[in-house]
Order: sequence, then C-alpha cells, then structure tokens
Amino acid sequence: MIKPLIQGLALTIKYFLSPSKIVTMQYPDEKWKPYPRFRGLHELQRDEDGKEKCVACGLCAEVCPSECISLEGAENAYGERYAETYEIDMFRCIFCGYCEEVCPEEAIFLRQNYELATGNPKDNIYTKEKLLVPIKKKAMKKSSKKVKKKINKVYSYG
Repeated sequence: MIKPLIQGLALTIKYFLSPSKIVTMQYPDEKWKPYPRFRGLHELQRDEDGKEKCVACGLCAEVCPSECISLEGAENAYGERYAETYEIDMFRCIFCGYCEEVCPEEAIFLRQNYELATGNPKDNIYTKEKLLVPIKKKAMKKSSKKVKKKINKVYSYG
C-alpha cells in the first residue's frame, strides 16, 4: 500500500524538478492541433451562389443516434426546398459523423473546431444562423449579377 504511494510521489517530484519536460499544454496560449480525421463543430455549407445547400430532406435527423438534430423544411418562391429551421443540440451530439455521411447534398460537415465551451447553456443549441458558413464576397457579387439579369429579363419590353 505504501509502495505505490511512494512511486507516485517520486514521479511527481521528477516532473516538478525537470521543467524541460513540460507535459501540460498552456491553453489558450498553446492550442492543440487536431488530427486530420477529427470531427468537431458542425458547419452548414453554401453553394457558389451563396445559397444554403441543405434541402431539408431530414436524413441527417433520421440517422442521428442521439437525436440531436431537428429541422423543418419549406419552399421558396421558385419551388426549391430549404431548411427553414435547423438546430443541433450540442449537449446531446456524440460527433459520430453520420449526418455528414448520409447527406446527399454535402450540406453538413464536421470541422476541426473543438472549442465549444460556453457560459450559458442556451448557447449550446446551435441554430442555422450559427452553423451556416459566412457568404463570401465573390458569391455575393455573382448572385447579385444573376438577380439583376433576371430583373432585366422580366422588365425588358423588347
């Protein structure tokens, strides 16, 4: 009973006296580099025009073993389906990646971000606005040009 205690104390003293062998990472100054196959925070993708790729098929919610994904679909004026609401409860998510694998539109990905800690429990329910990738400036210019062309076609009299 006393031998393991002495061994543990000796190991502690060894690391205490040799600061060249620092084991602990000084977070947040030093950050861990995730492995290439690491699955972290979810991200909803956009297409090249800046529109969200998710068509609200519901496969991600069906395949999720922890049932943390909830979504409601709707149609826009052109008859295209999109996710009106999309929520992921990070308290329940087990980061298995099934949602990423089953998505036919490649709309959801699990990225390398692992910093999910918050002070408010309500912040761990990620809404569509939090999950969507920000629109790139090039995509905004392309989509605005397309809209202008459509408007010109509708209002041209020739």
